[in-house]
Amino acid sequence: MWLAAATAWAQLRPAAPASVGISAPRLETAAALLEREVQQGRVLAASLLVARRERVVLHRGYGRRHPRAGAPPAGPDTVYLLASITKPVTACALMLLVERGLVLLDDPAAKYLPELKDGGRDKIRVRDLLTHTSGLPDMLPQNVELRRAHAPLSEFVKAVFTTPLLYPPRTGFRYQSMGTLLAGEIVERVSGMRLRDFKQKEIFAPLGMRQSSLGMGGRRIEDTAWCQTPDGDPADLERFGPNSPYWRDMGHPWGGMHSTTTDLAILLQTMLNGGVYAGRRVFSAATVAEMTRDQNQAVGAPWGLGWGLRDSRSWAYFGELPSPRTFGHSGATGTVAWADPERQMLCVILTTRPSGEDDGRLLRLVSNAVAAAAE
Repeated sequence: MWLAAATAWAQLRPAAPASVGISAPRLETAAALLEREVQQGRVLAASLLVARRERVVLHRGYGRRHPRAGAPPAGPDTVYLLASITKPVTACALMLLVERGLVLLDDPAAKYLPELKDGGRDKIRVRDLLTHTSGLPDMLPQNVELRRAHAPLSEFVKAVFTTPLLYPPRTGFRYQSMGTLLAGEIVERVSGMRLRDFKQKEIFAPLGMRQSSLGMGGRRIEDTAWCQTPDGDPADLERFGPNSPYWRDMGHPWGGMHSTTTDLAILLQTMLNGGVYAGRRVFSAATVAEMTRDQNQAVGAPWGLGWGLRDSRSWAYFGELPSPRTFGHSGATGTVAWADPERQMLCVILTTRPSGEDDGRLLRLVSNAVAAAAE
């Protein structure tokens, strides 16, 4: 089942595991971990892709897309809501503006967002928005109220401009989505395009990421994988939960992207290739190097620009066995995607079970088993 249609790949192509130094039995161990969770009913659907040296050695789907009876099976390239894997893609969009001489990472963010003033907010640099060192919170205090009211994204942006900082910029680290929201706002103001349109034109289309979109991209929710939800008010979940039309199509820069294992593998392989995919340069080599190095040595909280690093600890569900240079990101909907430059290896695991239910344990276990398959 590791073979996929060759037409689906511009550069990544299927191959036998042994041809690229992968132990097939060890790889099957990784697949079995994921399959067992689906068979035992703890995960509704899951898709897994593993590649090394531009060769796909495992590509499978398990379970069914929806909890209702008769739901279609999940395939290797079922579309999932990625949650926070959206963040590094938003960072990629901003970095394209940096490459083009339109934005400086060390500029005050207020240069592009003049509403950022008072309360120390004028000290936030553009770079801080991508490294979780801005002092902004993860979510707004009025997050639930805004979602209940189906507030547009612009209302979230407006609220960030008056939200108190948790600490002065660059004096600490706290994982936060609101910095990524402002990074996306900078892209929109500087480019004059909606972020979803900018990503489609400048990232997804050039790379051939045909099933990726910020927001629904014209799909129906039933054509994607369902998000398993914790217990809560069913009415609230229907109005603004992860399976509501409102939340799925908002296009929030920190968590609103939909994609597949193949498309994410293309993006990761582009990073491993120094910004080039299928002979086309989309990002500069300098951009890739900057995005994947530790930016936070001063505060002792490893992170790149948008990309998490293996030693980002609680927010990087890559396991312990990928090399220290490994970069990627996880998502609260039960997703993780990582690439290991030392082994020239990448892994994408997309599931429907929120990672918070087991603190990412399943994603870590599978990731470790994948990394251990490299000979």
